[in-house]
Amino acid sequence: MSQISTLTPVLTDDWDAERSWTLETYESRGGYRALDVALGMEPSAVVEAVKTSGLRGRGGAGFPTGMKWSFIPQDNPKPKYLVVNADESEPGTCKDTPLMMASPHLLVEGVIISSYAIRAHHAFIYIRGEILHVVRRVQKAVQEAYLAGHLGKNIHGSGYDLDVVVHTGAGAYICGEETALLEGLEGRRGQPRLRPPFPAVAGLYASPTVINNVESIASVPSIVGRGADWFASMGTEKSQGFGIFSLSGHVRRPGQYEAPLGITLRQLIDLAGGIREGHELKFWTPGGSSTPILTAEHLDVPLDFEGVAGAGSMLGTRALQIFDETTCVVRAVLRWTEFYKHESCGKCTPCREGTWWLVQTLARLEAGQGSPEDLDLLLDQCDNILGRSFCALGDGATSPISSSIQHFRDEYLAHLEHGGCPFDPAASTLFADAAVPATTGA
Repeated sequence: MSQISTLTPVLTDDWDAERSWTLETYESRGGYRALDVALGMEPSAVVEAVKTSGLRGRGGAGFPTGMKWSFIPQDNPKPKYLVVNADESEPGTCKDTPLMMASPHLLVEGVIISSYAIRAHHAFIYIRGEILHVVRRVQKAVQEAYLAGHLGKNIHGSGYDLDVVVHTGAGAYICGEETALLEGLEGRRGQPRLRPPFPAVAGLYASPTVINNVESIASVPSIVGRGADWFASMGTEKSQGFGIFSLSGHVRRPGQYEAPLGITLRQLIDLAGGIREGHELKFWTPGGSSTPILTAEHLDVPLDFEGVAGAGSMLGTRALQIFDETTCVVRAVLRWTEFYKHESCGKCTPCREGTWWLVQTLARLEAGQGSPEDLDLLLDQCDNILGRSFCALGDGATSPISSSIQHFRDEYLAHLEHGGCPFDPAASTLFADAAVPATTGA
């Protein structure tokens, strides 16, 4: 497959345009035309178009977007809400942030069309608090859309009204979970809710609510503007369309690569210039650190929901973290587990206590102070967390541990034999505090 046919610039098409984030540039390149098309359709027809396109949630779970919209009970007298999940805080995930920086109006147009489809008159964009520069850019785009008549009362003379609020989160990883996000949006501590009731029935302010990822919503204008069949013609049979793949780590050109679902890591690494010179792939994550790690044996696995699941992992957010042979698997997994321990909201015992114990056991192994029985202890701890925590955070914390033991058990044992990490920290570029101090040339 050639590079030209591999890459599919749709969401990223405007990223190289001069001042791509402005309303003027966006409209000059066809922006807000899809909105006119949508407003000329019945809301139910827009929902049907998204269903037909096969768009699946781009936030990790991969649930069909149109089906989620159709769950909204239109006979419910309460107001309907659309909430955009822009909390992006999964380690390795960095697709929504550049999208909002480069093309905030694409998101805004998607919000308007999606709100119209579910008959909502209020929408919220929930952005992670640490990325203040993104918050300001999206706020500016929303302001421009109001002034241009794309938001507010009687949008484009259609009689449809919509107000959009940009809300800043407080930096909690747990608020990426949709019900914890709703709690934060309502002003309470971010902790997941018990379901049912599901957000489609009783979400924000106990009213019917759709919660979608930034990329999911940003894909809607192209589906409405170019047709559901056009979107469905890309990707694979059950994973249609395109997506942004975030490559980071030990590749020559890390960055965002937009391509049809079903592309392989081998093709993406080729696009990224290959693994850094003189090194080879050791392991990688297909969807951020909460997905089971894969190895070089999986280079040709189709990166779609079914293909990655068949390999024993999850496509997730398509955050492809690439690690070469200089990386210590045990240390990388320990760092991830420390993150999940820190970010646990503490609501349920399996996650609150379990992640703490996982860190203790892993740290002992990484220091070469444990015993071979600790590997079985780790897996037993994972079994007591997996499927028993209140939300998916606990499950995600176990994924890199159990998969790393599956693929790299010998490396864990090598730590015990060596009395510590056998890797030379000077050879790795993974962690800043382990890198060789830079020298200044003449």
